[in-house]
Formats: sequence, structure tokens, C-alpha cells
Amino acid sequence: MFKNVIVYRIGEGWTATLAQIEDSLDAERFVPCGASQDKSVGWIEPRGEAHGPLVESVAGQLMLKLKIETKTVPGSVIARKAKERSEQIVATTGRKPGKKEMRDIKDDVRMTLMPLAFSKESSVLVWIDTSAHLLILDAGSQAKADEVVTRLVSALQGLSVTLLNTQMSPQAAMTAWLITQEPPSGFSVDRECELKAVDESKSVVRYVRHALDTDEVKQHVEGGKLPTRLALTWNSRVSFVLTEALQLKKVTFLDVVFEGTSAEKDEGFDADVAIATGELCQLLPEMIDALGGEMVLG
Repeated sequence: MFKNVIVYRIGEGWTATLAQIEDSLDAERFVPCGASQDKSVGWIEPRGEAHGPLVESVAGQLMLKLKIETKTVPGSVIARKAKERSEQIVATTGRKPGKKEMRDIKDDVRMTLMPLAFSKESSVLVWIDTSAHLLILDAGSQAKADEVVTRLVSALQGLSVTLLNTQMSPQAAMTAWLITQEPPSGFSVDRECELKAVDESKSVVRYVRHALDTDEVKQHVEGGKLPTRLALTWNSRVSFVLTEALQLKKVTFLDVVFEGTSAEKDEGFDADVAIATGELCQLLPEMIDALGGEMVLG
């Protein structure tokens, strides 16, 4: 739960009851792709139980989940089938299809093959922290996060969100931590980093399972290569990779976090949510403080 973290600030003035959120999401409940449909997006039960609630409240934290199904027909298959049809038209009529007709043929081929296409499914866990006024997405890319936010803002009336910004950019902070070898209090630098040159060369140096407190790393940074990713651990409890876009990747909750927790199956979802949100509720403010605090726009 929460392998990635992208954080948004919820705009002032938005309030909604659990029942209101449930009703709003139900209007956009996920429906699988139809035979000729290439994409379907909608809300599913975060607990994974069929016909269950679309929003769950665990220890005051709201959890939602958006599901995305896509079906694609390989372009090479469409091109081959379209060519076969084109050759058939030439053979029977002596006329070669024009550009517009070929586009129509390709569209028809795609629609014909769509019912046979394999579908690809993905989902994004959504966490609304109403007390801290934060929206946190377990999205692996900004493009996927943008799609979730668009759906969420559309579904929940009055909701507005903006990407969280800090006074110091993550890149500037990571640069300082690597040069001084002094990470912020509570954090330690791990053994993974990506450095990218800002000149025309755009050269990239990646360190994996490699000590970063070396002269070599420091020389790369002082020579103009800036960190785009840096592995960190917070209080020996949560490890992650911080990116220049203020995203957390490869989030891992370490063993100490689970000491003394129940392992009973029927408590799995609630326990996972409570643990993940409990840790991140402490980590995120400290991460923001380490970056100079939140930048308030307007």
C-alpha cells in the first residue's frame, strides 16, 4: 500500500460527508470496457469487496480507488490488415484507396479487432486527509495522477487541489545534502541516486547499491550534475526515493513499523491503511520542513 506518493493541497472551503462522497462516486462507478470500447475509467471498492462502499474511512482517513482499463490493438496488426483490404480493393476494382479512405479502413479494422483485444487494468489508491487538507495519490506518474485528479474534481463538487510546493526545490535540497553529506534531521541518505547534467550533453550518472558519501559523487555534483532522484530513509521506519518533482517512489515500510501489529487476515485492509497513513502523516510534514516549509501561493 502506497508504493508511490504524490501530494496535493486541498483548497479551502471544501467539505463533504461520507454519504455525499459515496453518492458522488457511485455516479461514476467503474464499468468494464464494452466490446468496441478502448478505455473505461471509474471508481471501485478500495477494500476489494464486490458491491462494497466506494469510500472507506479508517481512523478518520478516507480511502478511494480509481480503476482504469484500456484495450489496444497493435498498430502493426492494424497496418497489416488494412494493407490486405487495400490490396483486395485494388484487385477487385483496379482502384487504389486514397489517404482518407485508408484512414477509414484502418479505423474500421481497429473497431473490428477491438473485441478480440486483451485489456490492461491498473488502479490508483486515493487518500484524502481531511484534517491536514491533503490529497495523496499512489500514482506512478504525473500523467496518471492528473487523470485521477480530473476524475476526482469532476465527481466531488467544490473540490479543488493544487500540487504541493515547497520553499526549497527538492533538487536544490538534494544537491546540498550530497555536497555537505548532512541530510536533514531524522533522514539518512541511502545507496541510490541519479545525477543529470544540465548542459547540452544531458549526461546521466546512476548509482545503485553504491555508497554516496564519496568524493566521486561530490565531484559530479560540484561539476554541474544535479540530482533528480535520491534514496532516503526516515527515522529507520520508511525508505523511499525522493524525486526532483517532489514525488516519493519505491516507498517501503520497514520491519520496525509492523512490530506488535495484528496479522489477522480480516484486519488486513484496516491495518494496512492505519499503518501507511500513520507513518506518512508523520513523514510528510518532516519532509516538507526539510524543504523549507510549504510555499503558499496567492
